Amino acid sequence: MGVRRAVDIVLDIAQHETGRRIYTYGPLIHNPQTIELLKSRGITPVRSIEEINDPQNAVLIIRAHGIAPQDRKKIKASGIRIIDATCPKVGYVQAIIKKHAALNYTVIIVGDKKHPEVDGLLGYTNGRGITIAAVEEVDRLPALDLVCVVAQTTQSLDDYNKIVKKISGRFPNTIVFNTICSSTEQRQAEIITLASEMDAIFIVGGKNSANTKRLADLAQKQRTPAFHIETAEELDSINIESYGRIGVSAGASTPNWIIDRVMEKIAQTQSRKLKKGRRLFDFWLWAVKTDLYSAIGAGCLCLACMLLQRIPVNISHLAVASFFVYAMHVLNRLISRKPHGFLGSFREETYLKHEKTYLLAAVLSISAALFLAFKNGMLPFMVLFVISLAGVLYNMKILPSGWRFQSLKDLPGSKNIFMATAWGTVTAILPALSKDYTFNAGLAVAFIFTFGIVFIRSAISDILEIQNDKLIGRETIPVLIGKSPTKMVLKIISLMLLAILLVSAWAGWTSSLSFMLLMCILYIWICFQLCDRRSGLSGAFMEGLLETSYVIAGLSVFLWFVL
Repeated sequence: MGVRRAVDIVLDIAQHETGRRIYTYGPLIHNPQTIELLKSRGITPVRSIEEINDPQNAVLIIRAHGIAPQDRKKIKASGIRIIDATCPKVGYVQAIIKKHAALNYTVIIVGDKKHPEVDGLLGYTNGRGITIAAVEEVDRLPALDLVCVVAQTTQSLDDYNKIVKKISGRFPNTIVFNTICSSTEQRQAEIITLASEMDAIFIVGGKNSANTKRLADLAQKQRTPAFHIETAEELDSINIESYGRIGVSAGASTPNWIIDRVMEKIAQTQSRKLKKGRRLFDFWLWAVKTDLYSAIGAGCLCLACMLLQRIPVNISHLAVASFFVYAMHVLNRLISRKPHGFLGSFREETYLKHEKTYLLAAVLSISAALFLAFKNGMLPFMVLFVISLAGVLYNMKILPSGWRFQSLKDLPGSKNIFMATAWGTVTAILPALSKDYTFNAGLAVAFIFTFGIVFIRSAISDILEIQNDKLIGRETIPVLIGKSPTKMVLKIISLMLLAILLVSAWAGWTSSLSFMLLMCILYIWICFQLCDRRSGLSGAFMEGLLETSYVIAGLSVFLWFVL
């Protein structure tokens, strides 16, 4: 909680603060990859205020570890604006120390002597503080009367209990506070349980992160092979295939996108050992990673839209929708690849490895879509050409350099709206244009249905990626209004879609397929629940589940024919 809160505070300031330079008092968190991303946002870590050239136009964020009172006074005297992101649980420990130091207690802090949190806590002891890191150090303590014992919030609970027991035995007038963060205790307990059930444990996090190293040490004590890694690339030097069941955990400061990449790579390696019965599942994941599943979904939605409008099924319309969606997905991923287009993406490895192949496939796909649209008529061709051009330009800097927004993608929430509009156009409008060039209620319902489904699916994905988007400065809807309000908006949209489908079939605007397409809405409600229960699910698996909402439309058509 403390780490997430600190990162959110910094990113919110970076989003709204334009006139001041932003600094953090030391690295915000102990994760090198995240620190580099923060630097790309103009957020610079400093070790002392002397490194800040223009104090009057600077904002200095106190990180989750907190700082000593003396340092705070020095910063205030310099005129630098302070934003305090100290973890509330660390603040609680500071208050305990301050109170008991004033009552003439000697405060013993159990923790890493060089850790910034411990350094800050010592500042509240008024010179009456002692730091110890191991039970053996208790014997070297001088004679003490009143003793107050606290722990660094990420300390090992087992080690702390052993030290406390020995201190209490030596000094009768000892009071003890269990100040270890509850999430730290829970994670350590989970590691012990996981290690007893797994053949190997991978702990993901910065090599300079004390709590991550502690988790790795704890796993190794269970006599289970344990590996402390920072990134998925380190897995290449480890023989993963020699292990059956593999457990993954991470330090408090490890972002989700790094954990997802590690899980994805482990799953990819493990899949080589799976039985043939799992090959279909592997093929499904491969289709998701290569964007073929999105193309299939577009074809399913196009089929549903044609039948909603009572348009005879035409394979060329399905092909246009599928080819267009595939090409736009691939081209935009390639265009937006630098500097952070693939941040944490499970598609990163395959796109980087086969960049030319993907580019060729995308060019051939959009060419095929335009050719088939031309065969269906000049108007469908012109419409497809315009939205294809808009799709290619979406990630390019086409707006004047003095403007805040350099490209269409910089417009807040634009991705969801543009994507849903493009999908609605190729799945609902193009087939209607090829038929009789007339607007009717059935066309409106078909467009709204596709627009709504794609918009919801896209926004749910943004909810899952909110941490990544905040880091790179992408202003998606969840970033702008928050996770919970976004979910509320999406639920309202889904209810509106449900009402439109029911009314349109009852009024005769569409075929009775409208009733069957309610399955898509029900499936979306399931996806809402998955947002809160994604633990243990890889990024590719979650993306595939979300995109299945499109394929459900095709399944609805099949059941409609049968019934």
